[in-house]
Amino acid sequence: MFMHYLPVVLCSFLLGVVFLIFFKRLASRCNILTPNKIPLIGGIGMGSSFILTCLAAFIFYKTSFSYLIGIIISASIMLAFGIFDDKKELSVRAKFIAQIVSVSLLILFGVRTNIVYLGGFLNIIITFIWVIGITNAFNLLDIMDGLAGGIAVIVSLSFAVISFLNGDMNVFILSLALAGATLSFLIYNLPPAKIYMGNSGSHFLGFTLAAIALIISYASLESKAALLSPLVILGFPIFDTAFLILMRLRKKKLPFHKSNDHLALRFLALGYSKARVLLIMLSLGLFFSASGVIISRAHGLLISMIIIFVLFVSIIVTGKMSRVSIHG
Repeated sequence: MFMHYLPVVLCSFLLGVVFLIFFKRLASRCNILTPNKIPLIGGIGMGSSFILTCLAAFIFYKTSFSYLIGIIISASIMLAFGIFDDKKELSVRAKFIAQIVSVSLLILFGVRTNIVYLGGFLNIIITFIWVIGITNAFNLLDIMDGLAGGIAVIVSLSFAVISFLNGDMNVFILSLALAGATLSFLIYNLPPAKIYMGNSGSHFLGFTLAAIALIISYASLESKAALLSPLVILGFPIFDTAFLILMRLRKKKLPFHKSNDHLALRFLALGYSKARVLLIMLSLGLFFSASGVIISRAHGLLISMIIIFVLFVSIIVTGKMSRVSIHG
């Protein structure tokens, strides 16, 4: 069955390469979105590939649109705001309004948490916090070549595995399309980067992954703890953001004031090469995501053991890296 859907990831990858080459040449020729001579067109290329591949796949495989088209439309709006942000940096207030608009549209299409023990209002509030939180987590994660894109590939493939095992081919298509589009970007973004994803790319990836996470079925009545699966799969961006905020608060800085306290920059401060730091960060991302996938299929004591181990690793990394001396 997997081979039947292989054209999705291939199409998304090839389209991504074509779009990225086209937009790179366009940016250079028109001198737009090139603030540091490296074009910020990764988001446009990935988004265009993802959207076209999904629409073609939904028609070819005759799947139902429903909430899937809602994800595409709202993610496209998030992407458009990101492009404006890359061209002329928007204020924090404007970015927040853009995110609220996109999430509101997502909810109108029926994409939100459906935790049965909570009422509709609380589920909507949780959806806002979740999507906006993950969107900004990916934006903060985009601090070095290959990092945000690499983590996005790992997370999207993790969602693909869960949806495939659940027999949910609609979500499987979305996940494969996003993985293929992001892989095409990584060709040009691995160190040394020839293309950056920009705020448009990081916001688009974070928003789309957060939305996909909401429409996957994780827990049965016998394994309610498996609802923690999306939190763990996206655990690395969450952990990275929490670490950054903690380090800034420790320095008595506001959480959203820029500083060099990023986890990746602390690894660099230890003297590791960029390639080694990227490998370490992606390995941590794979650890979180793989743990989340296992949790989605596990029961009882095994889930508790995995969660405890993930927390243990998080505490160890936090303790060690918080002691690294870094300026700024």
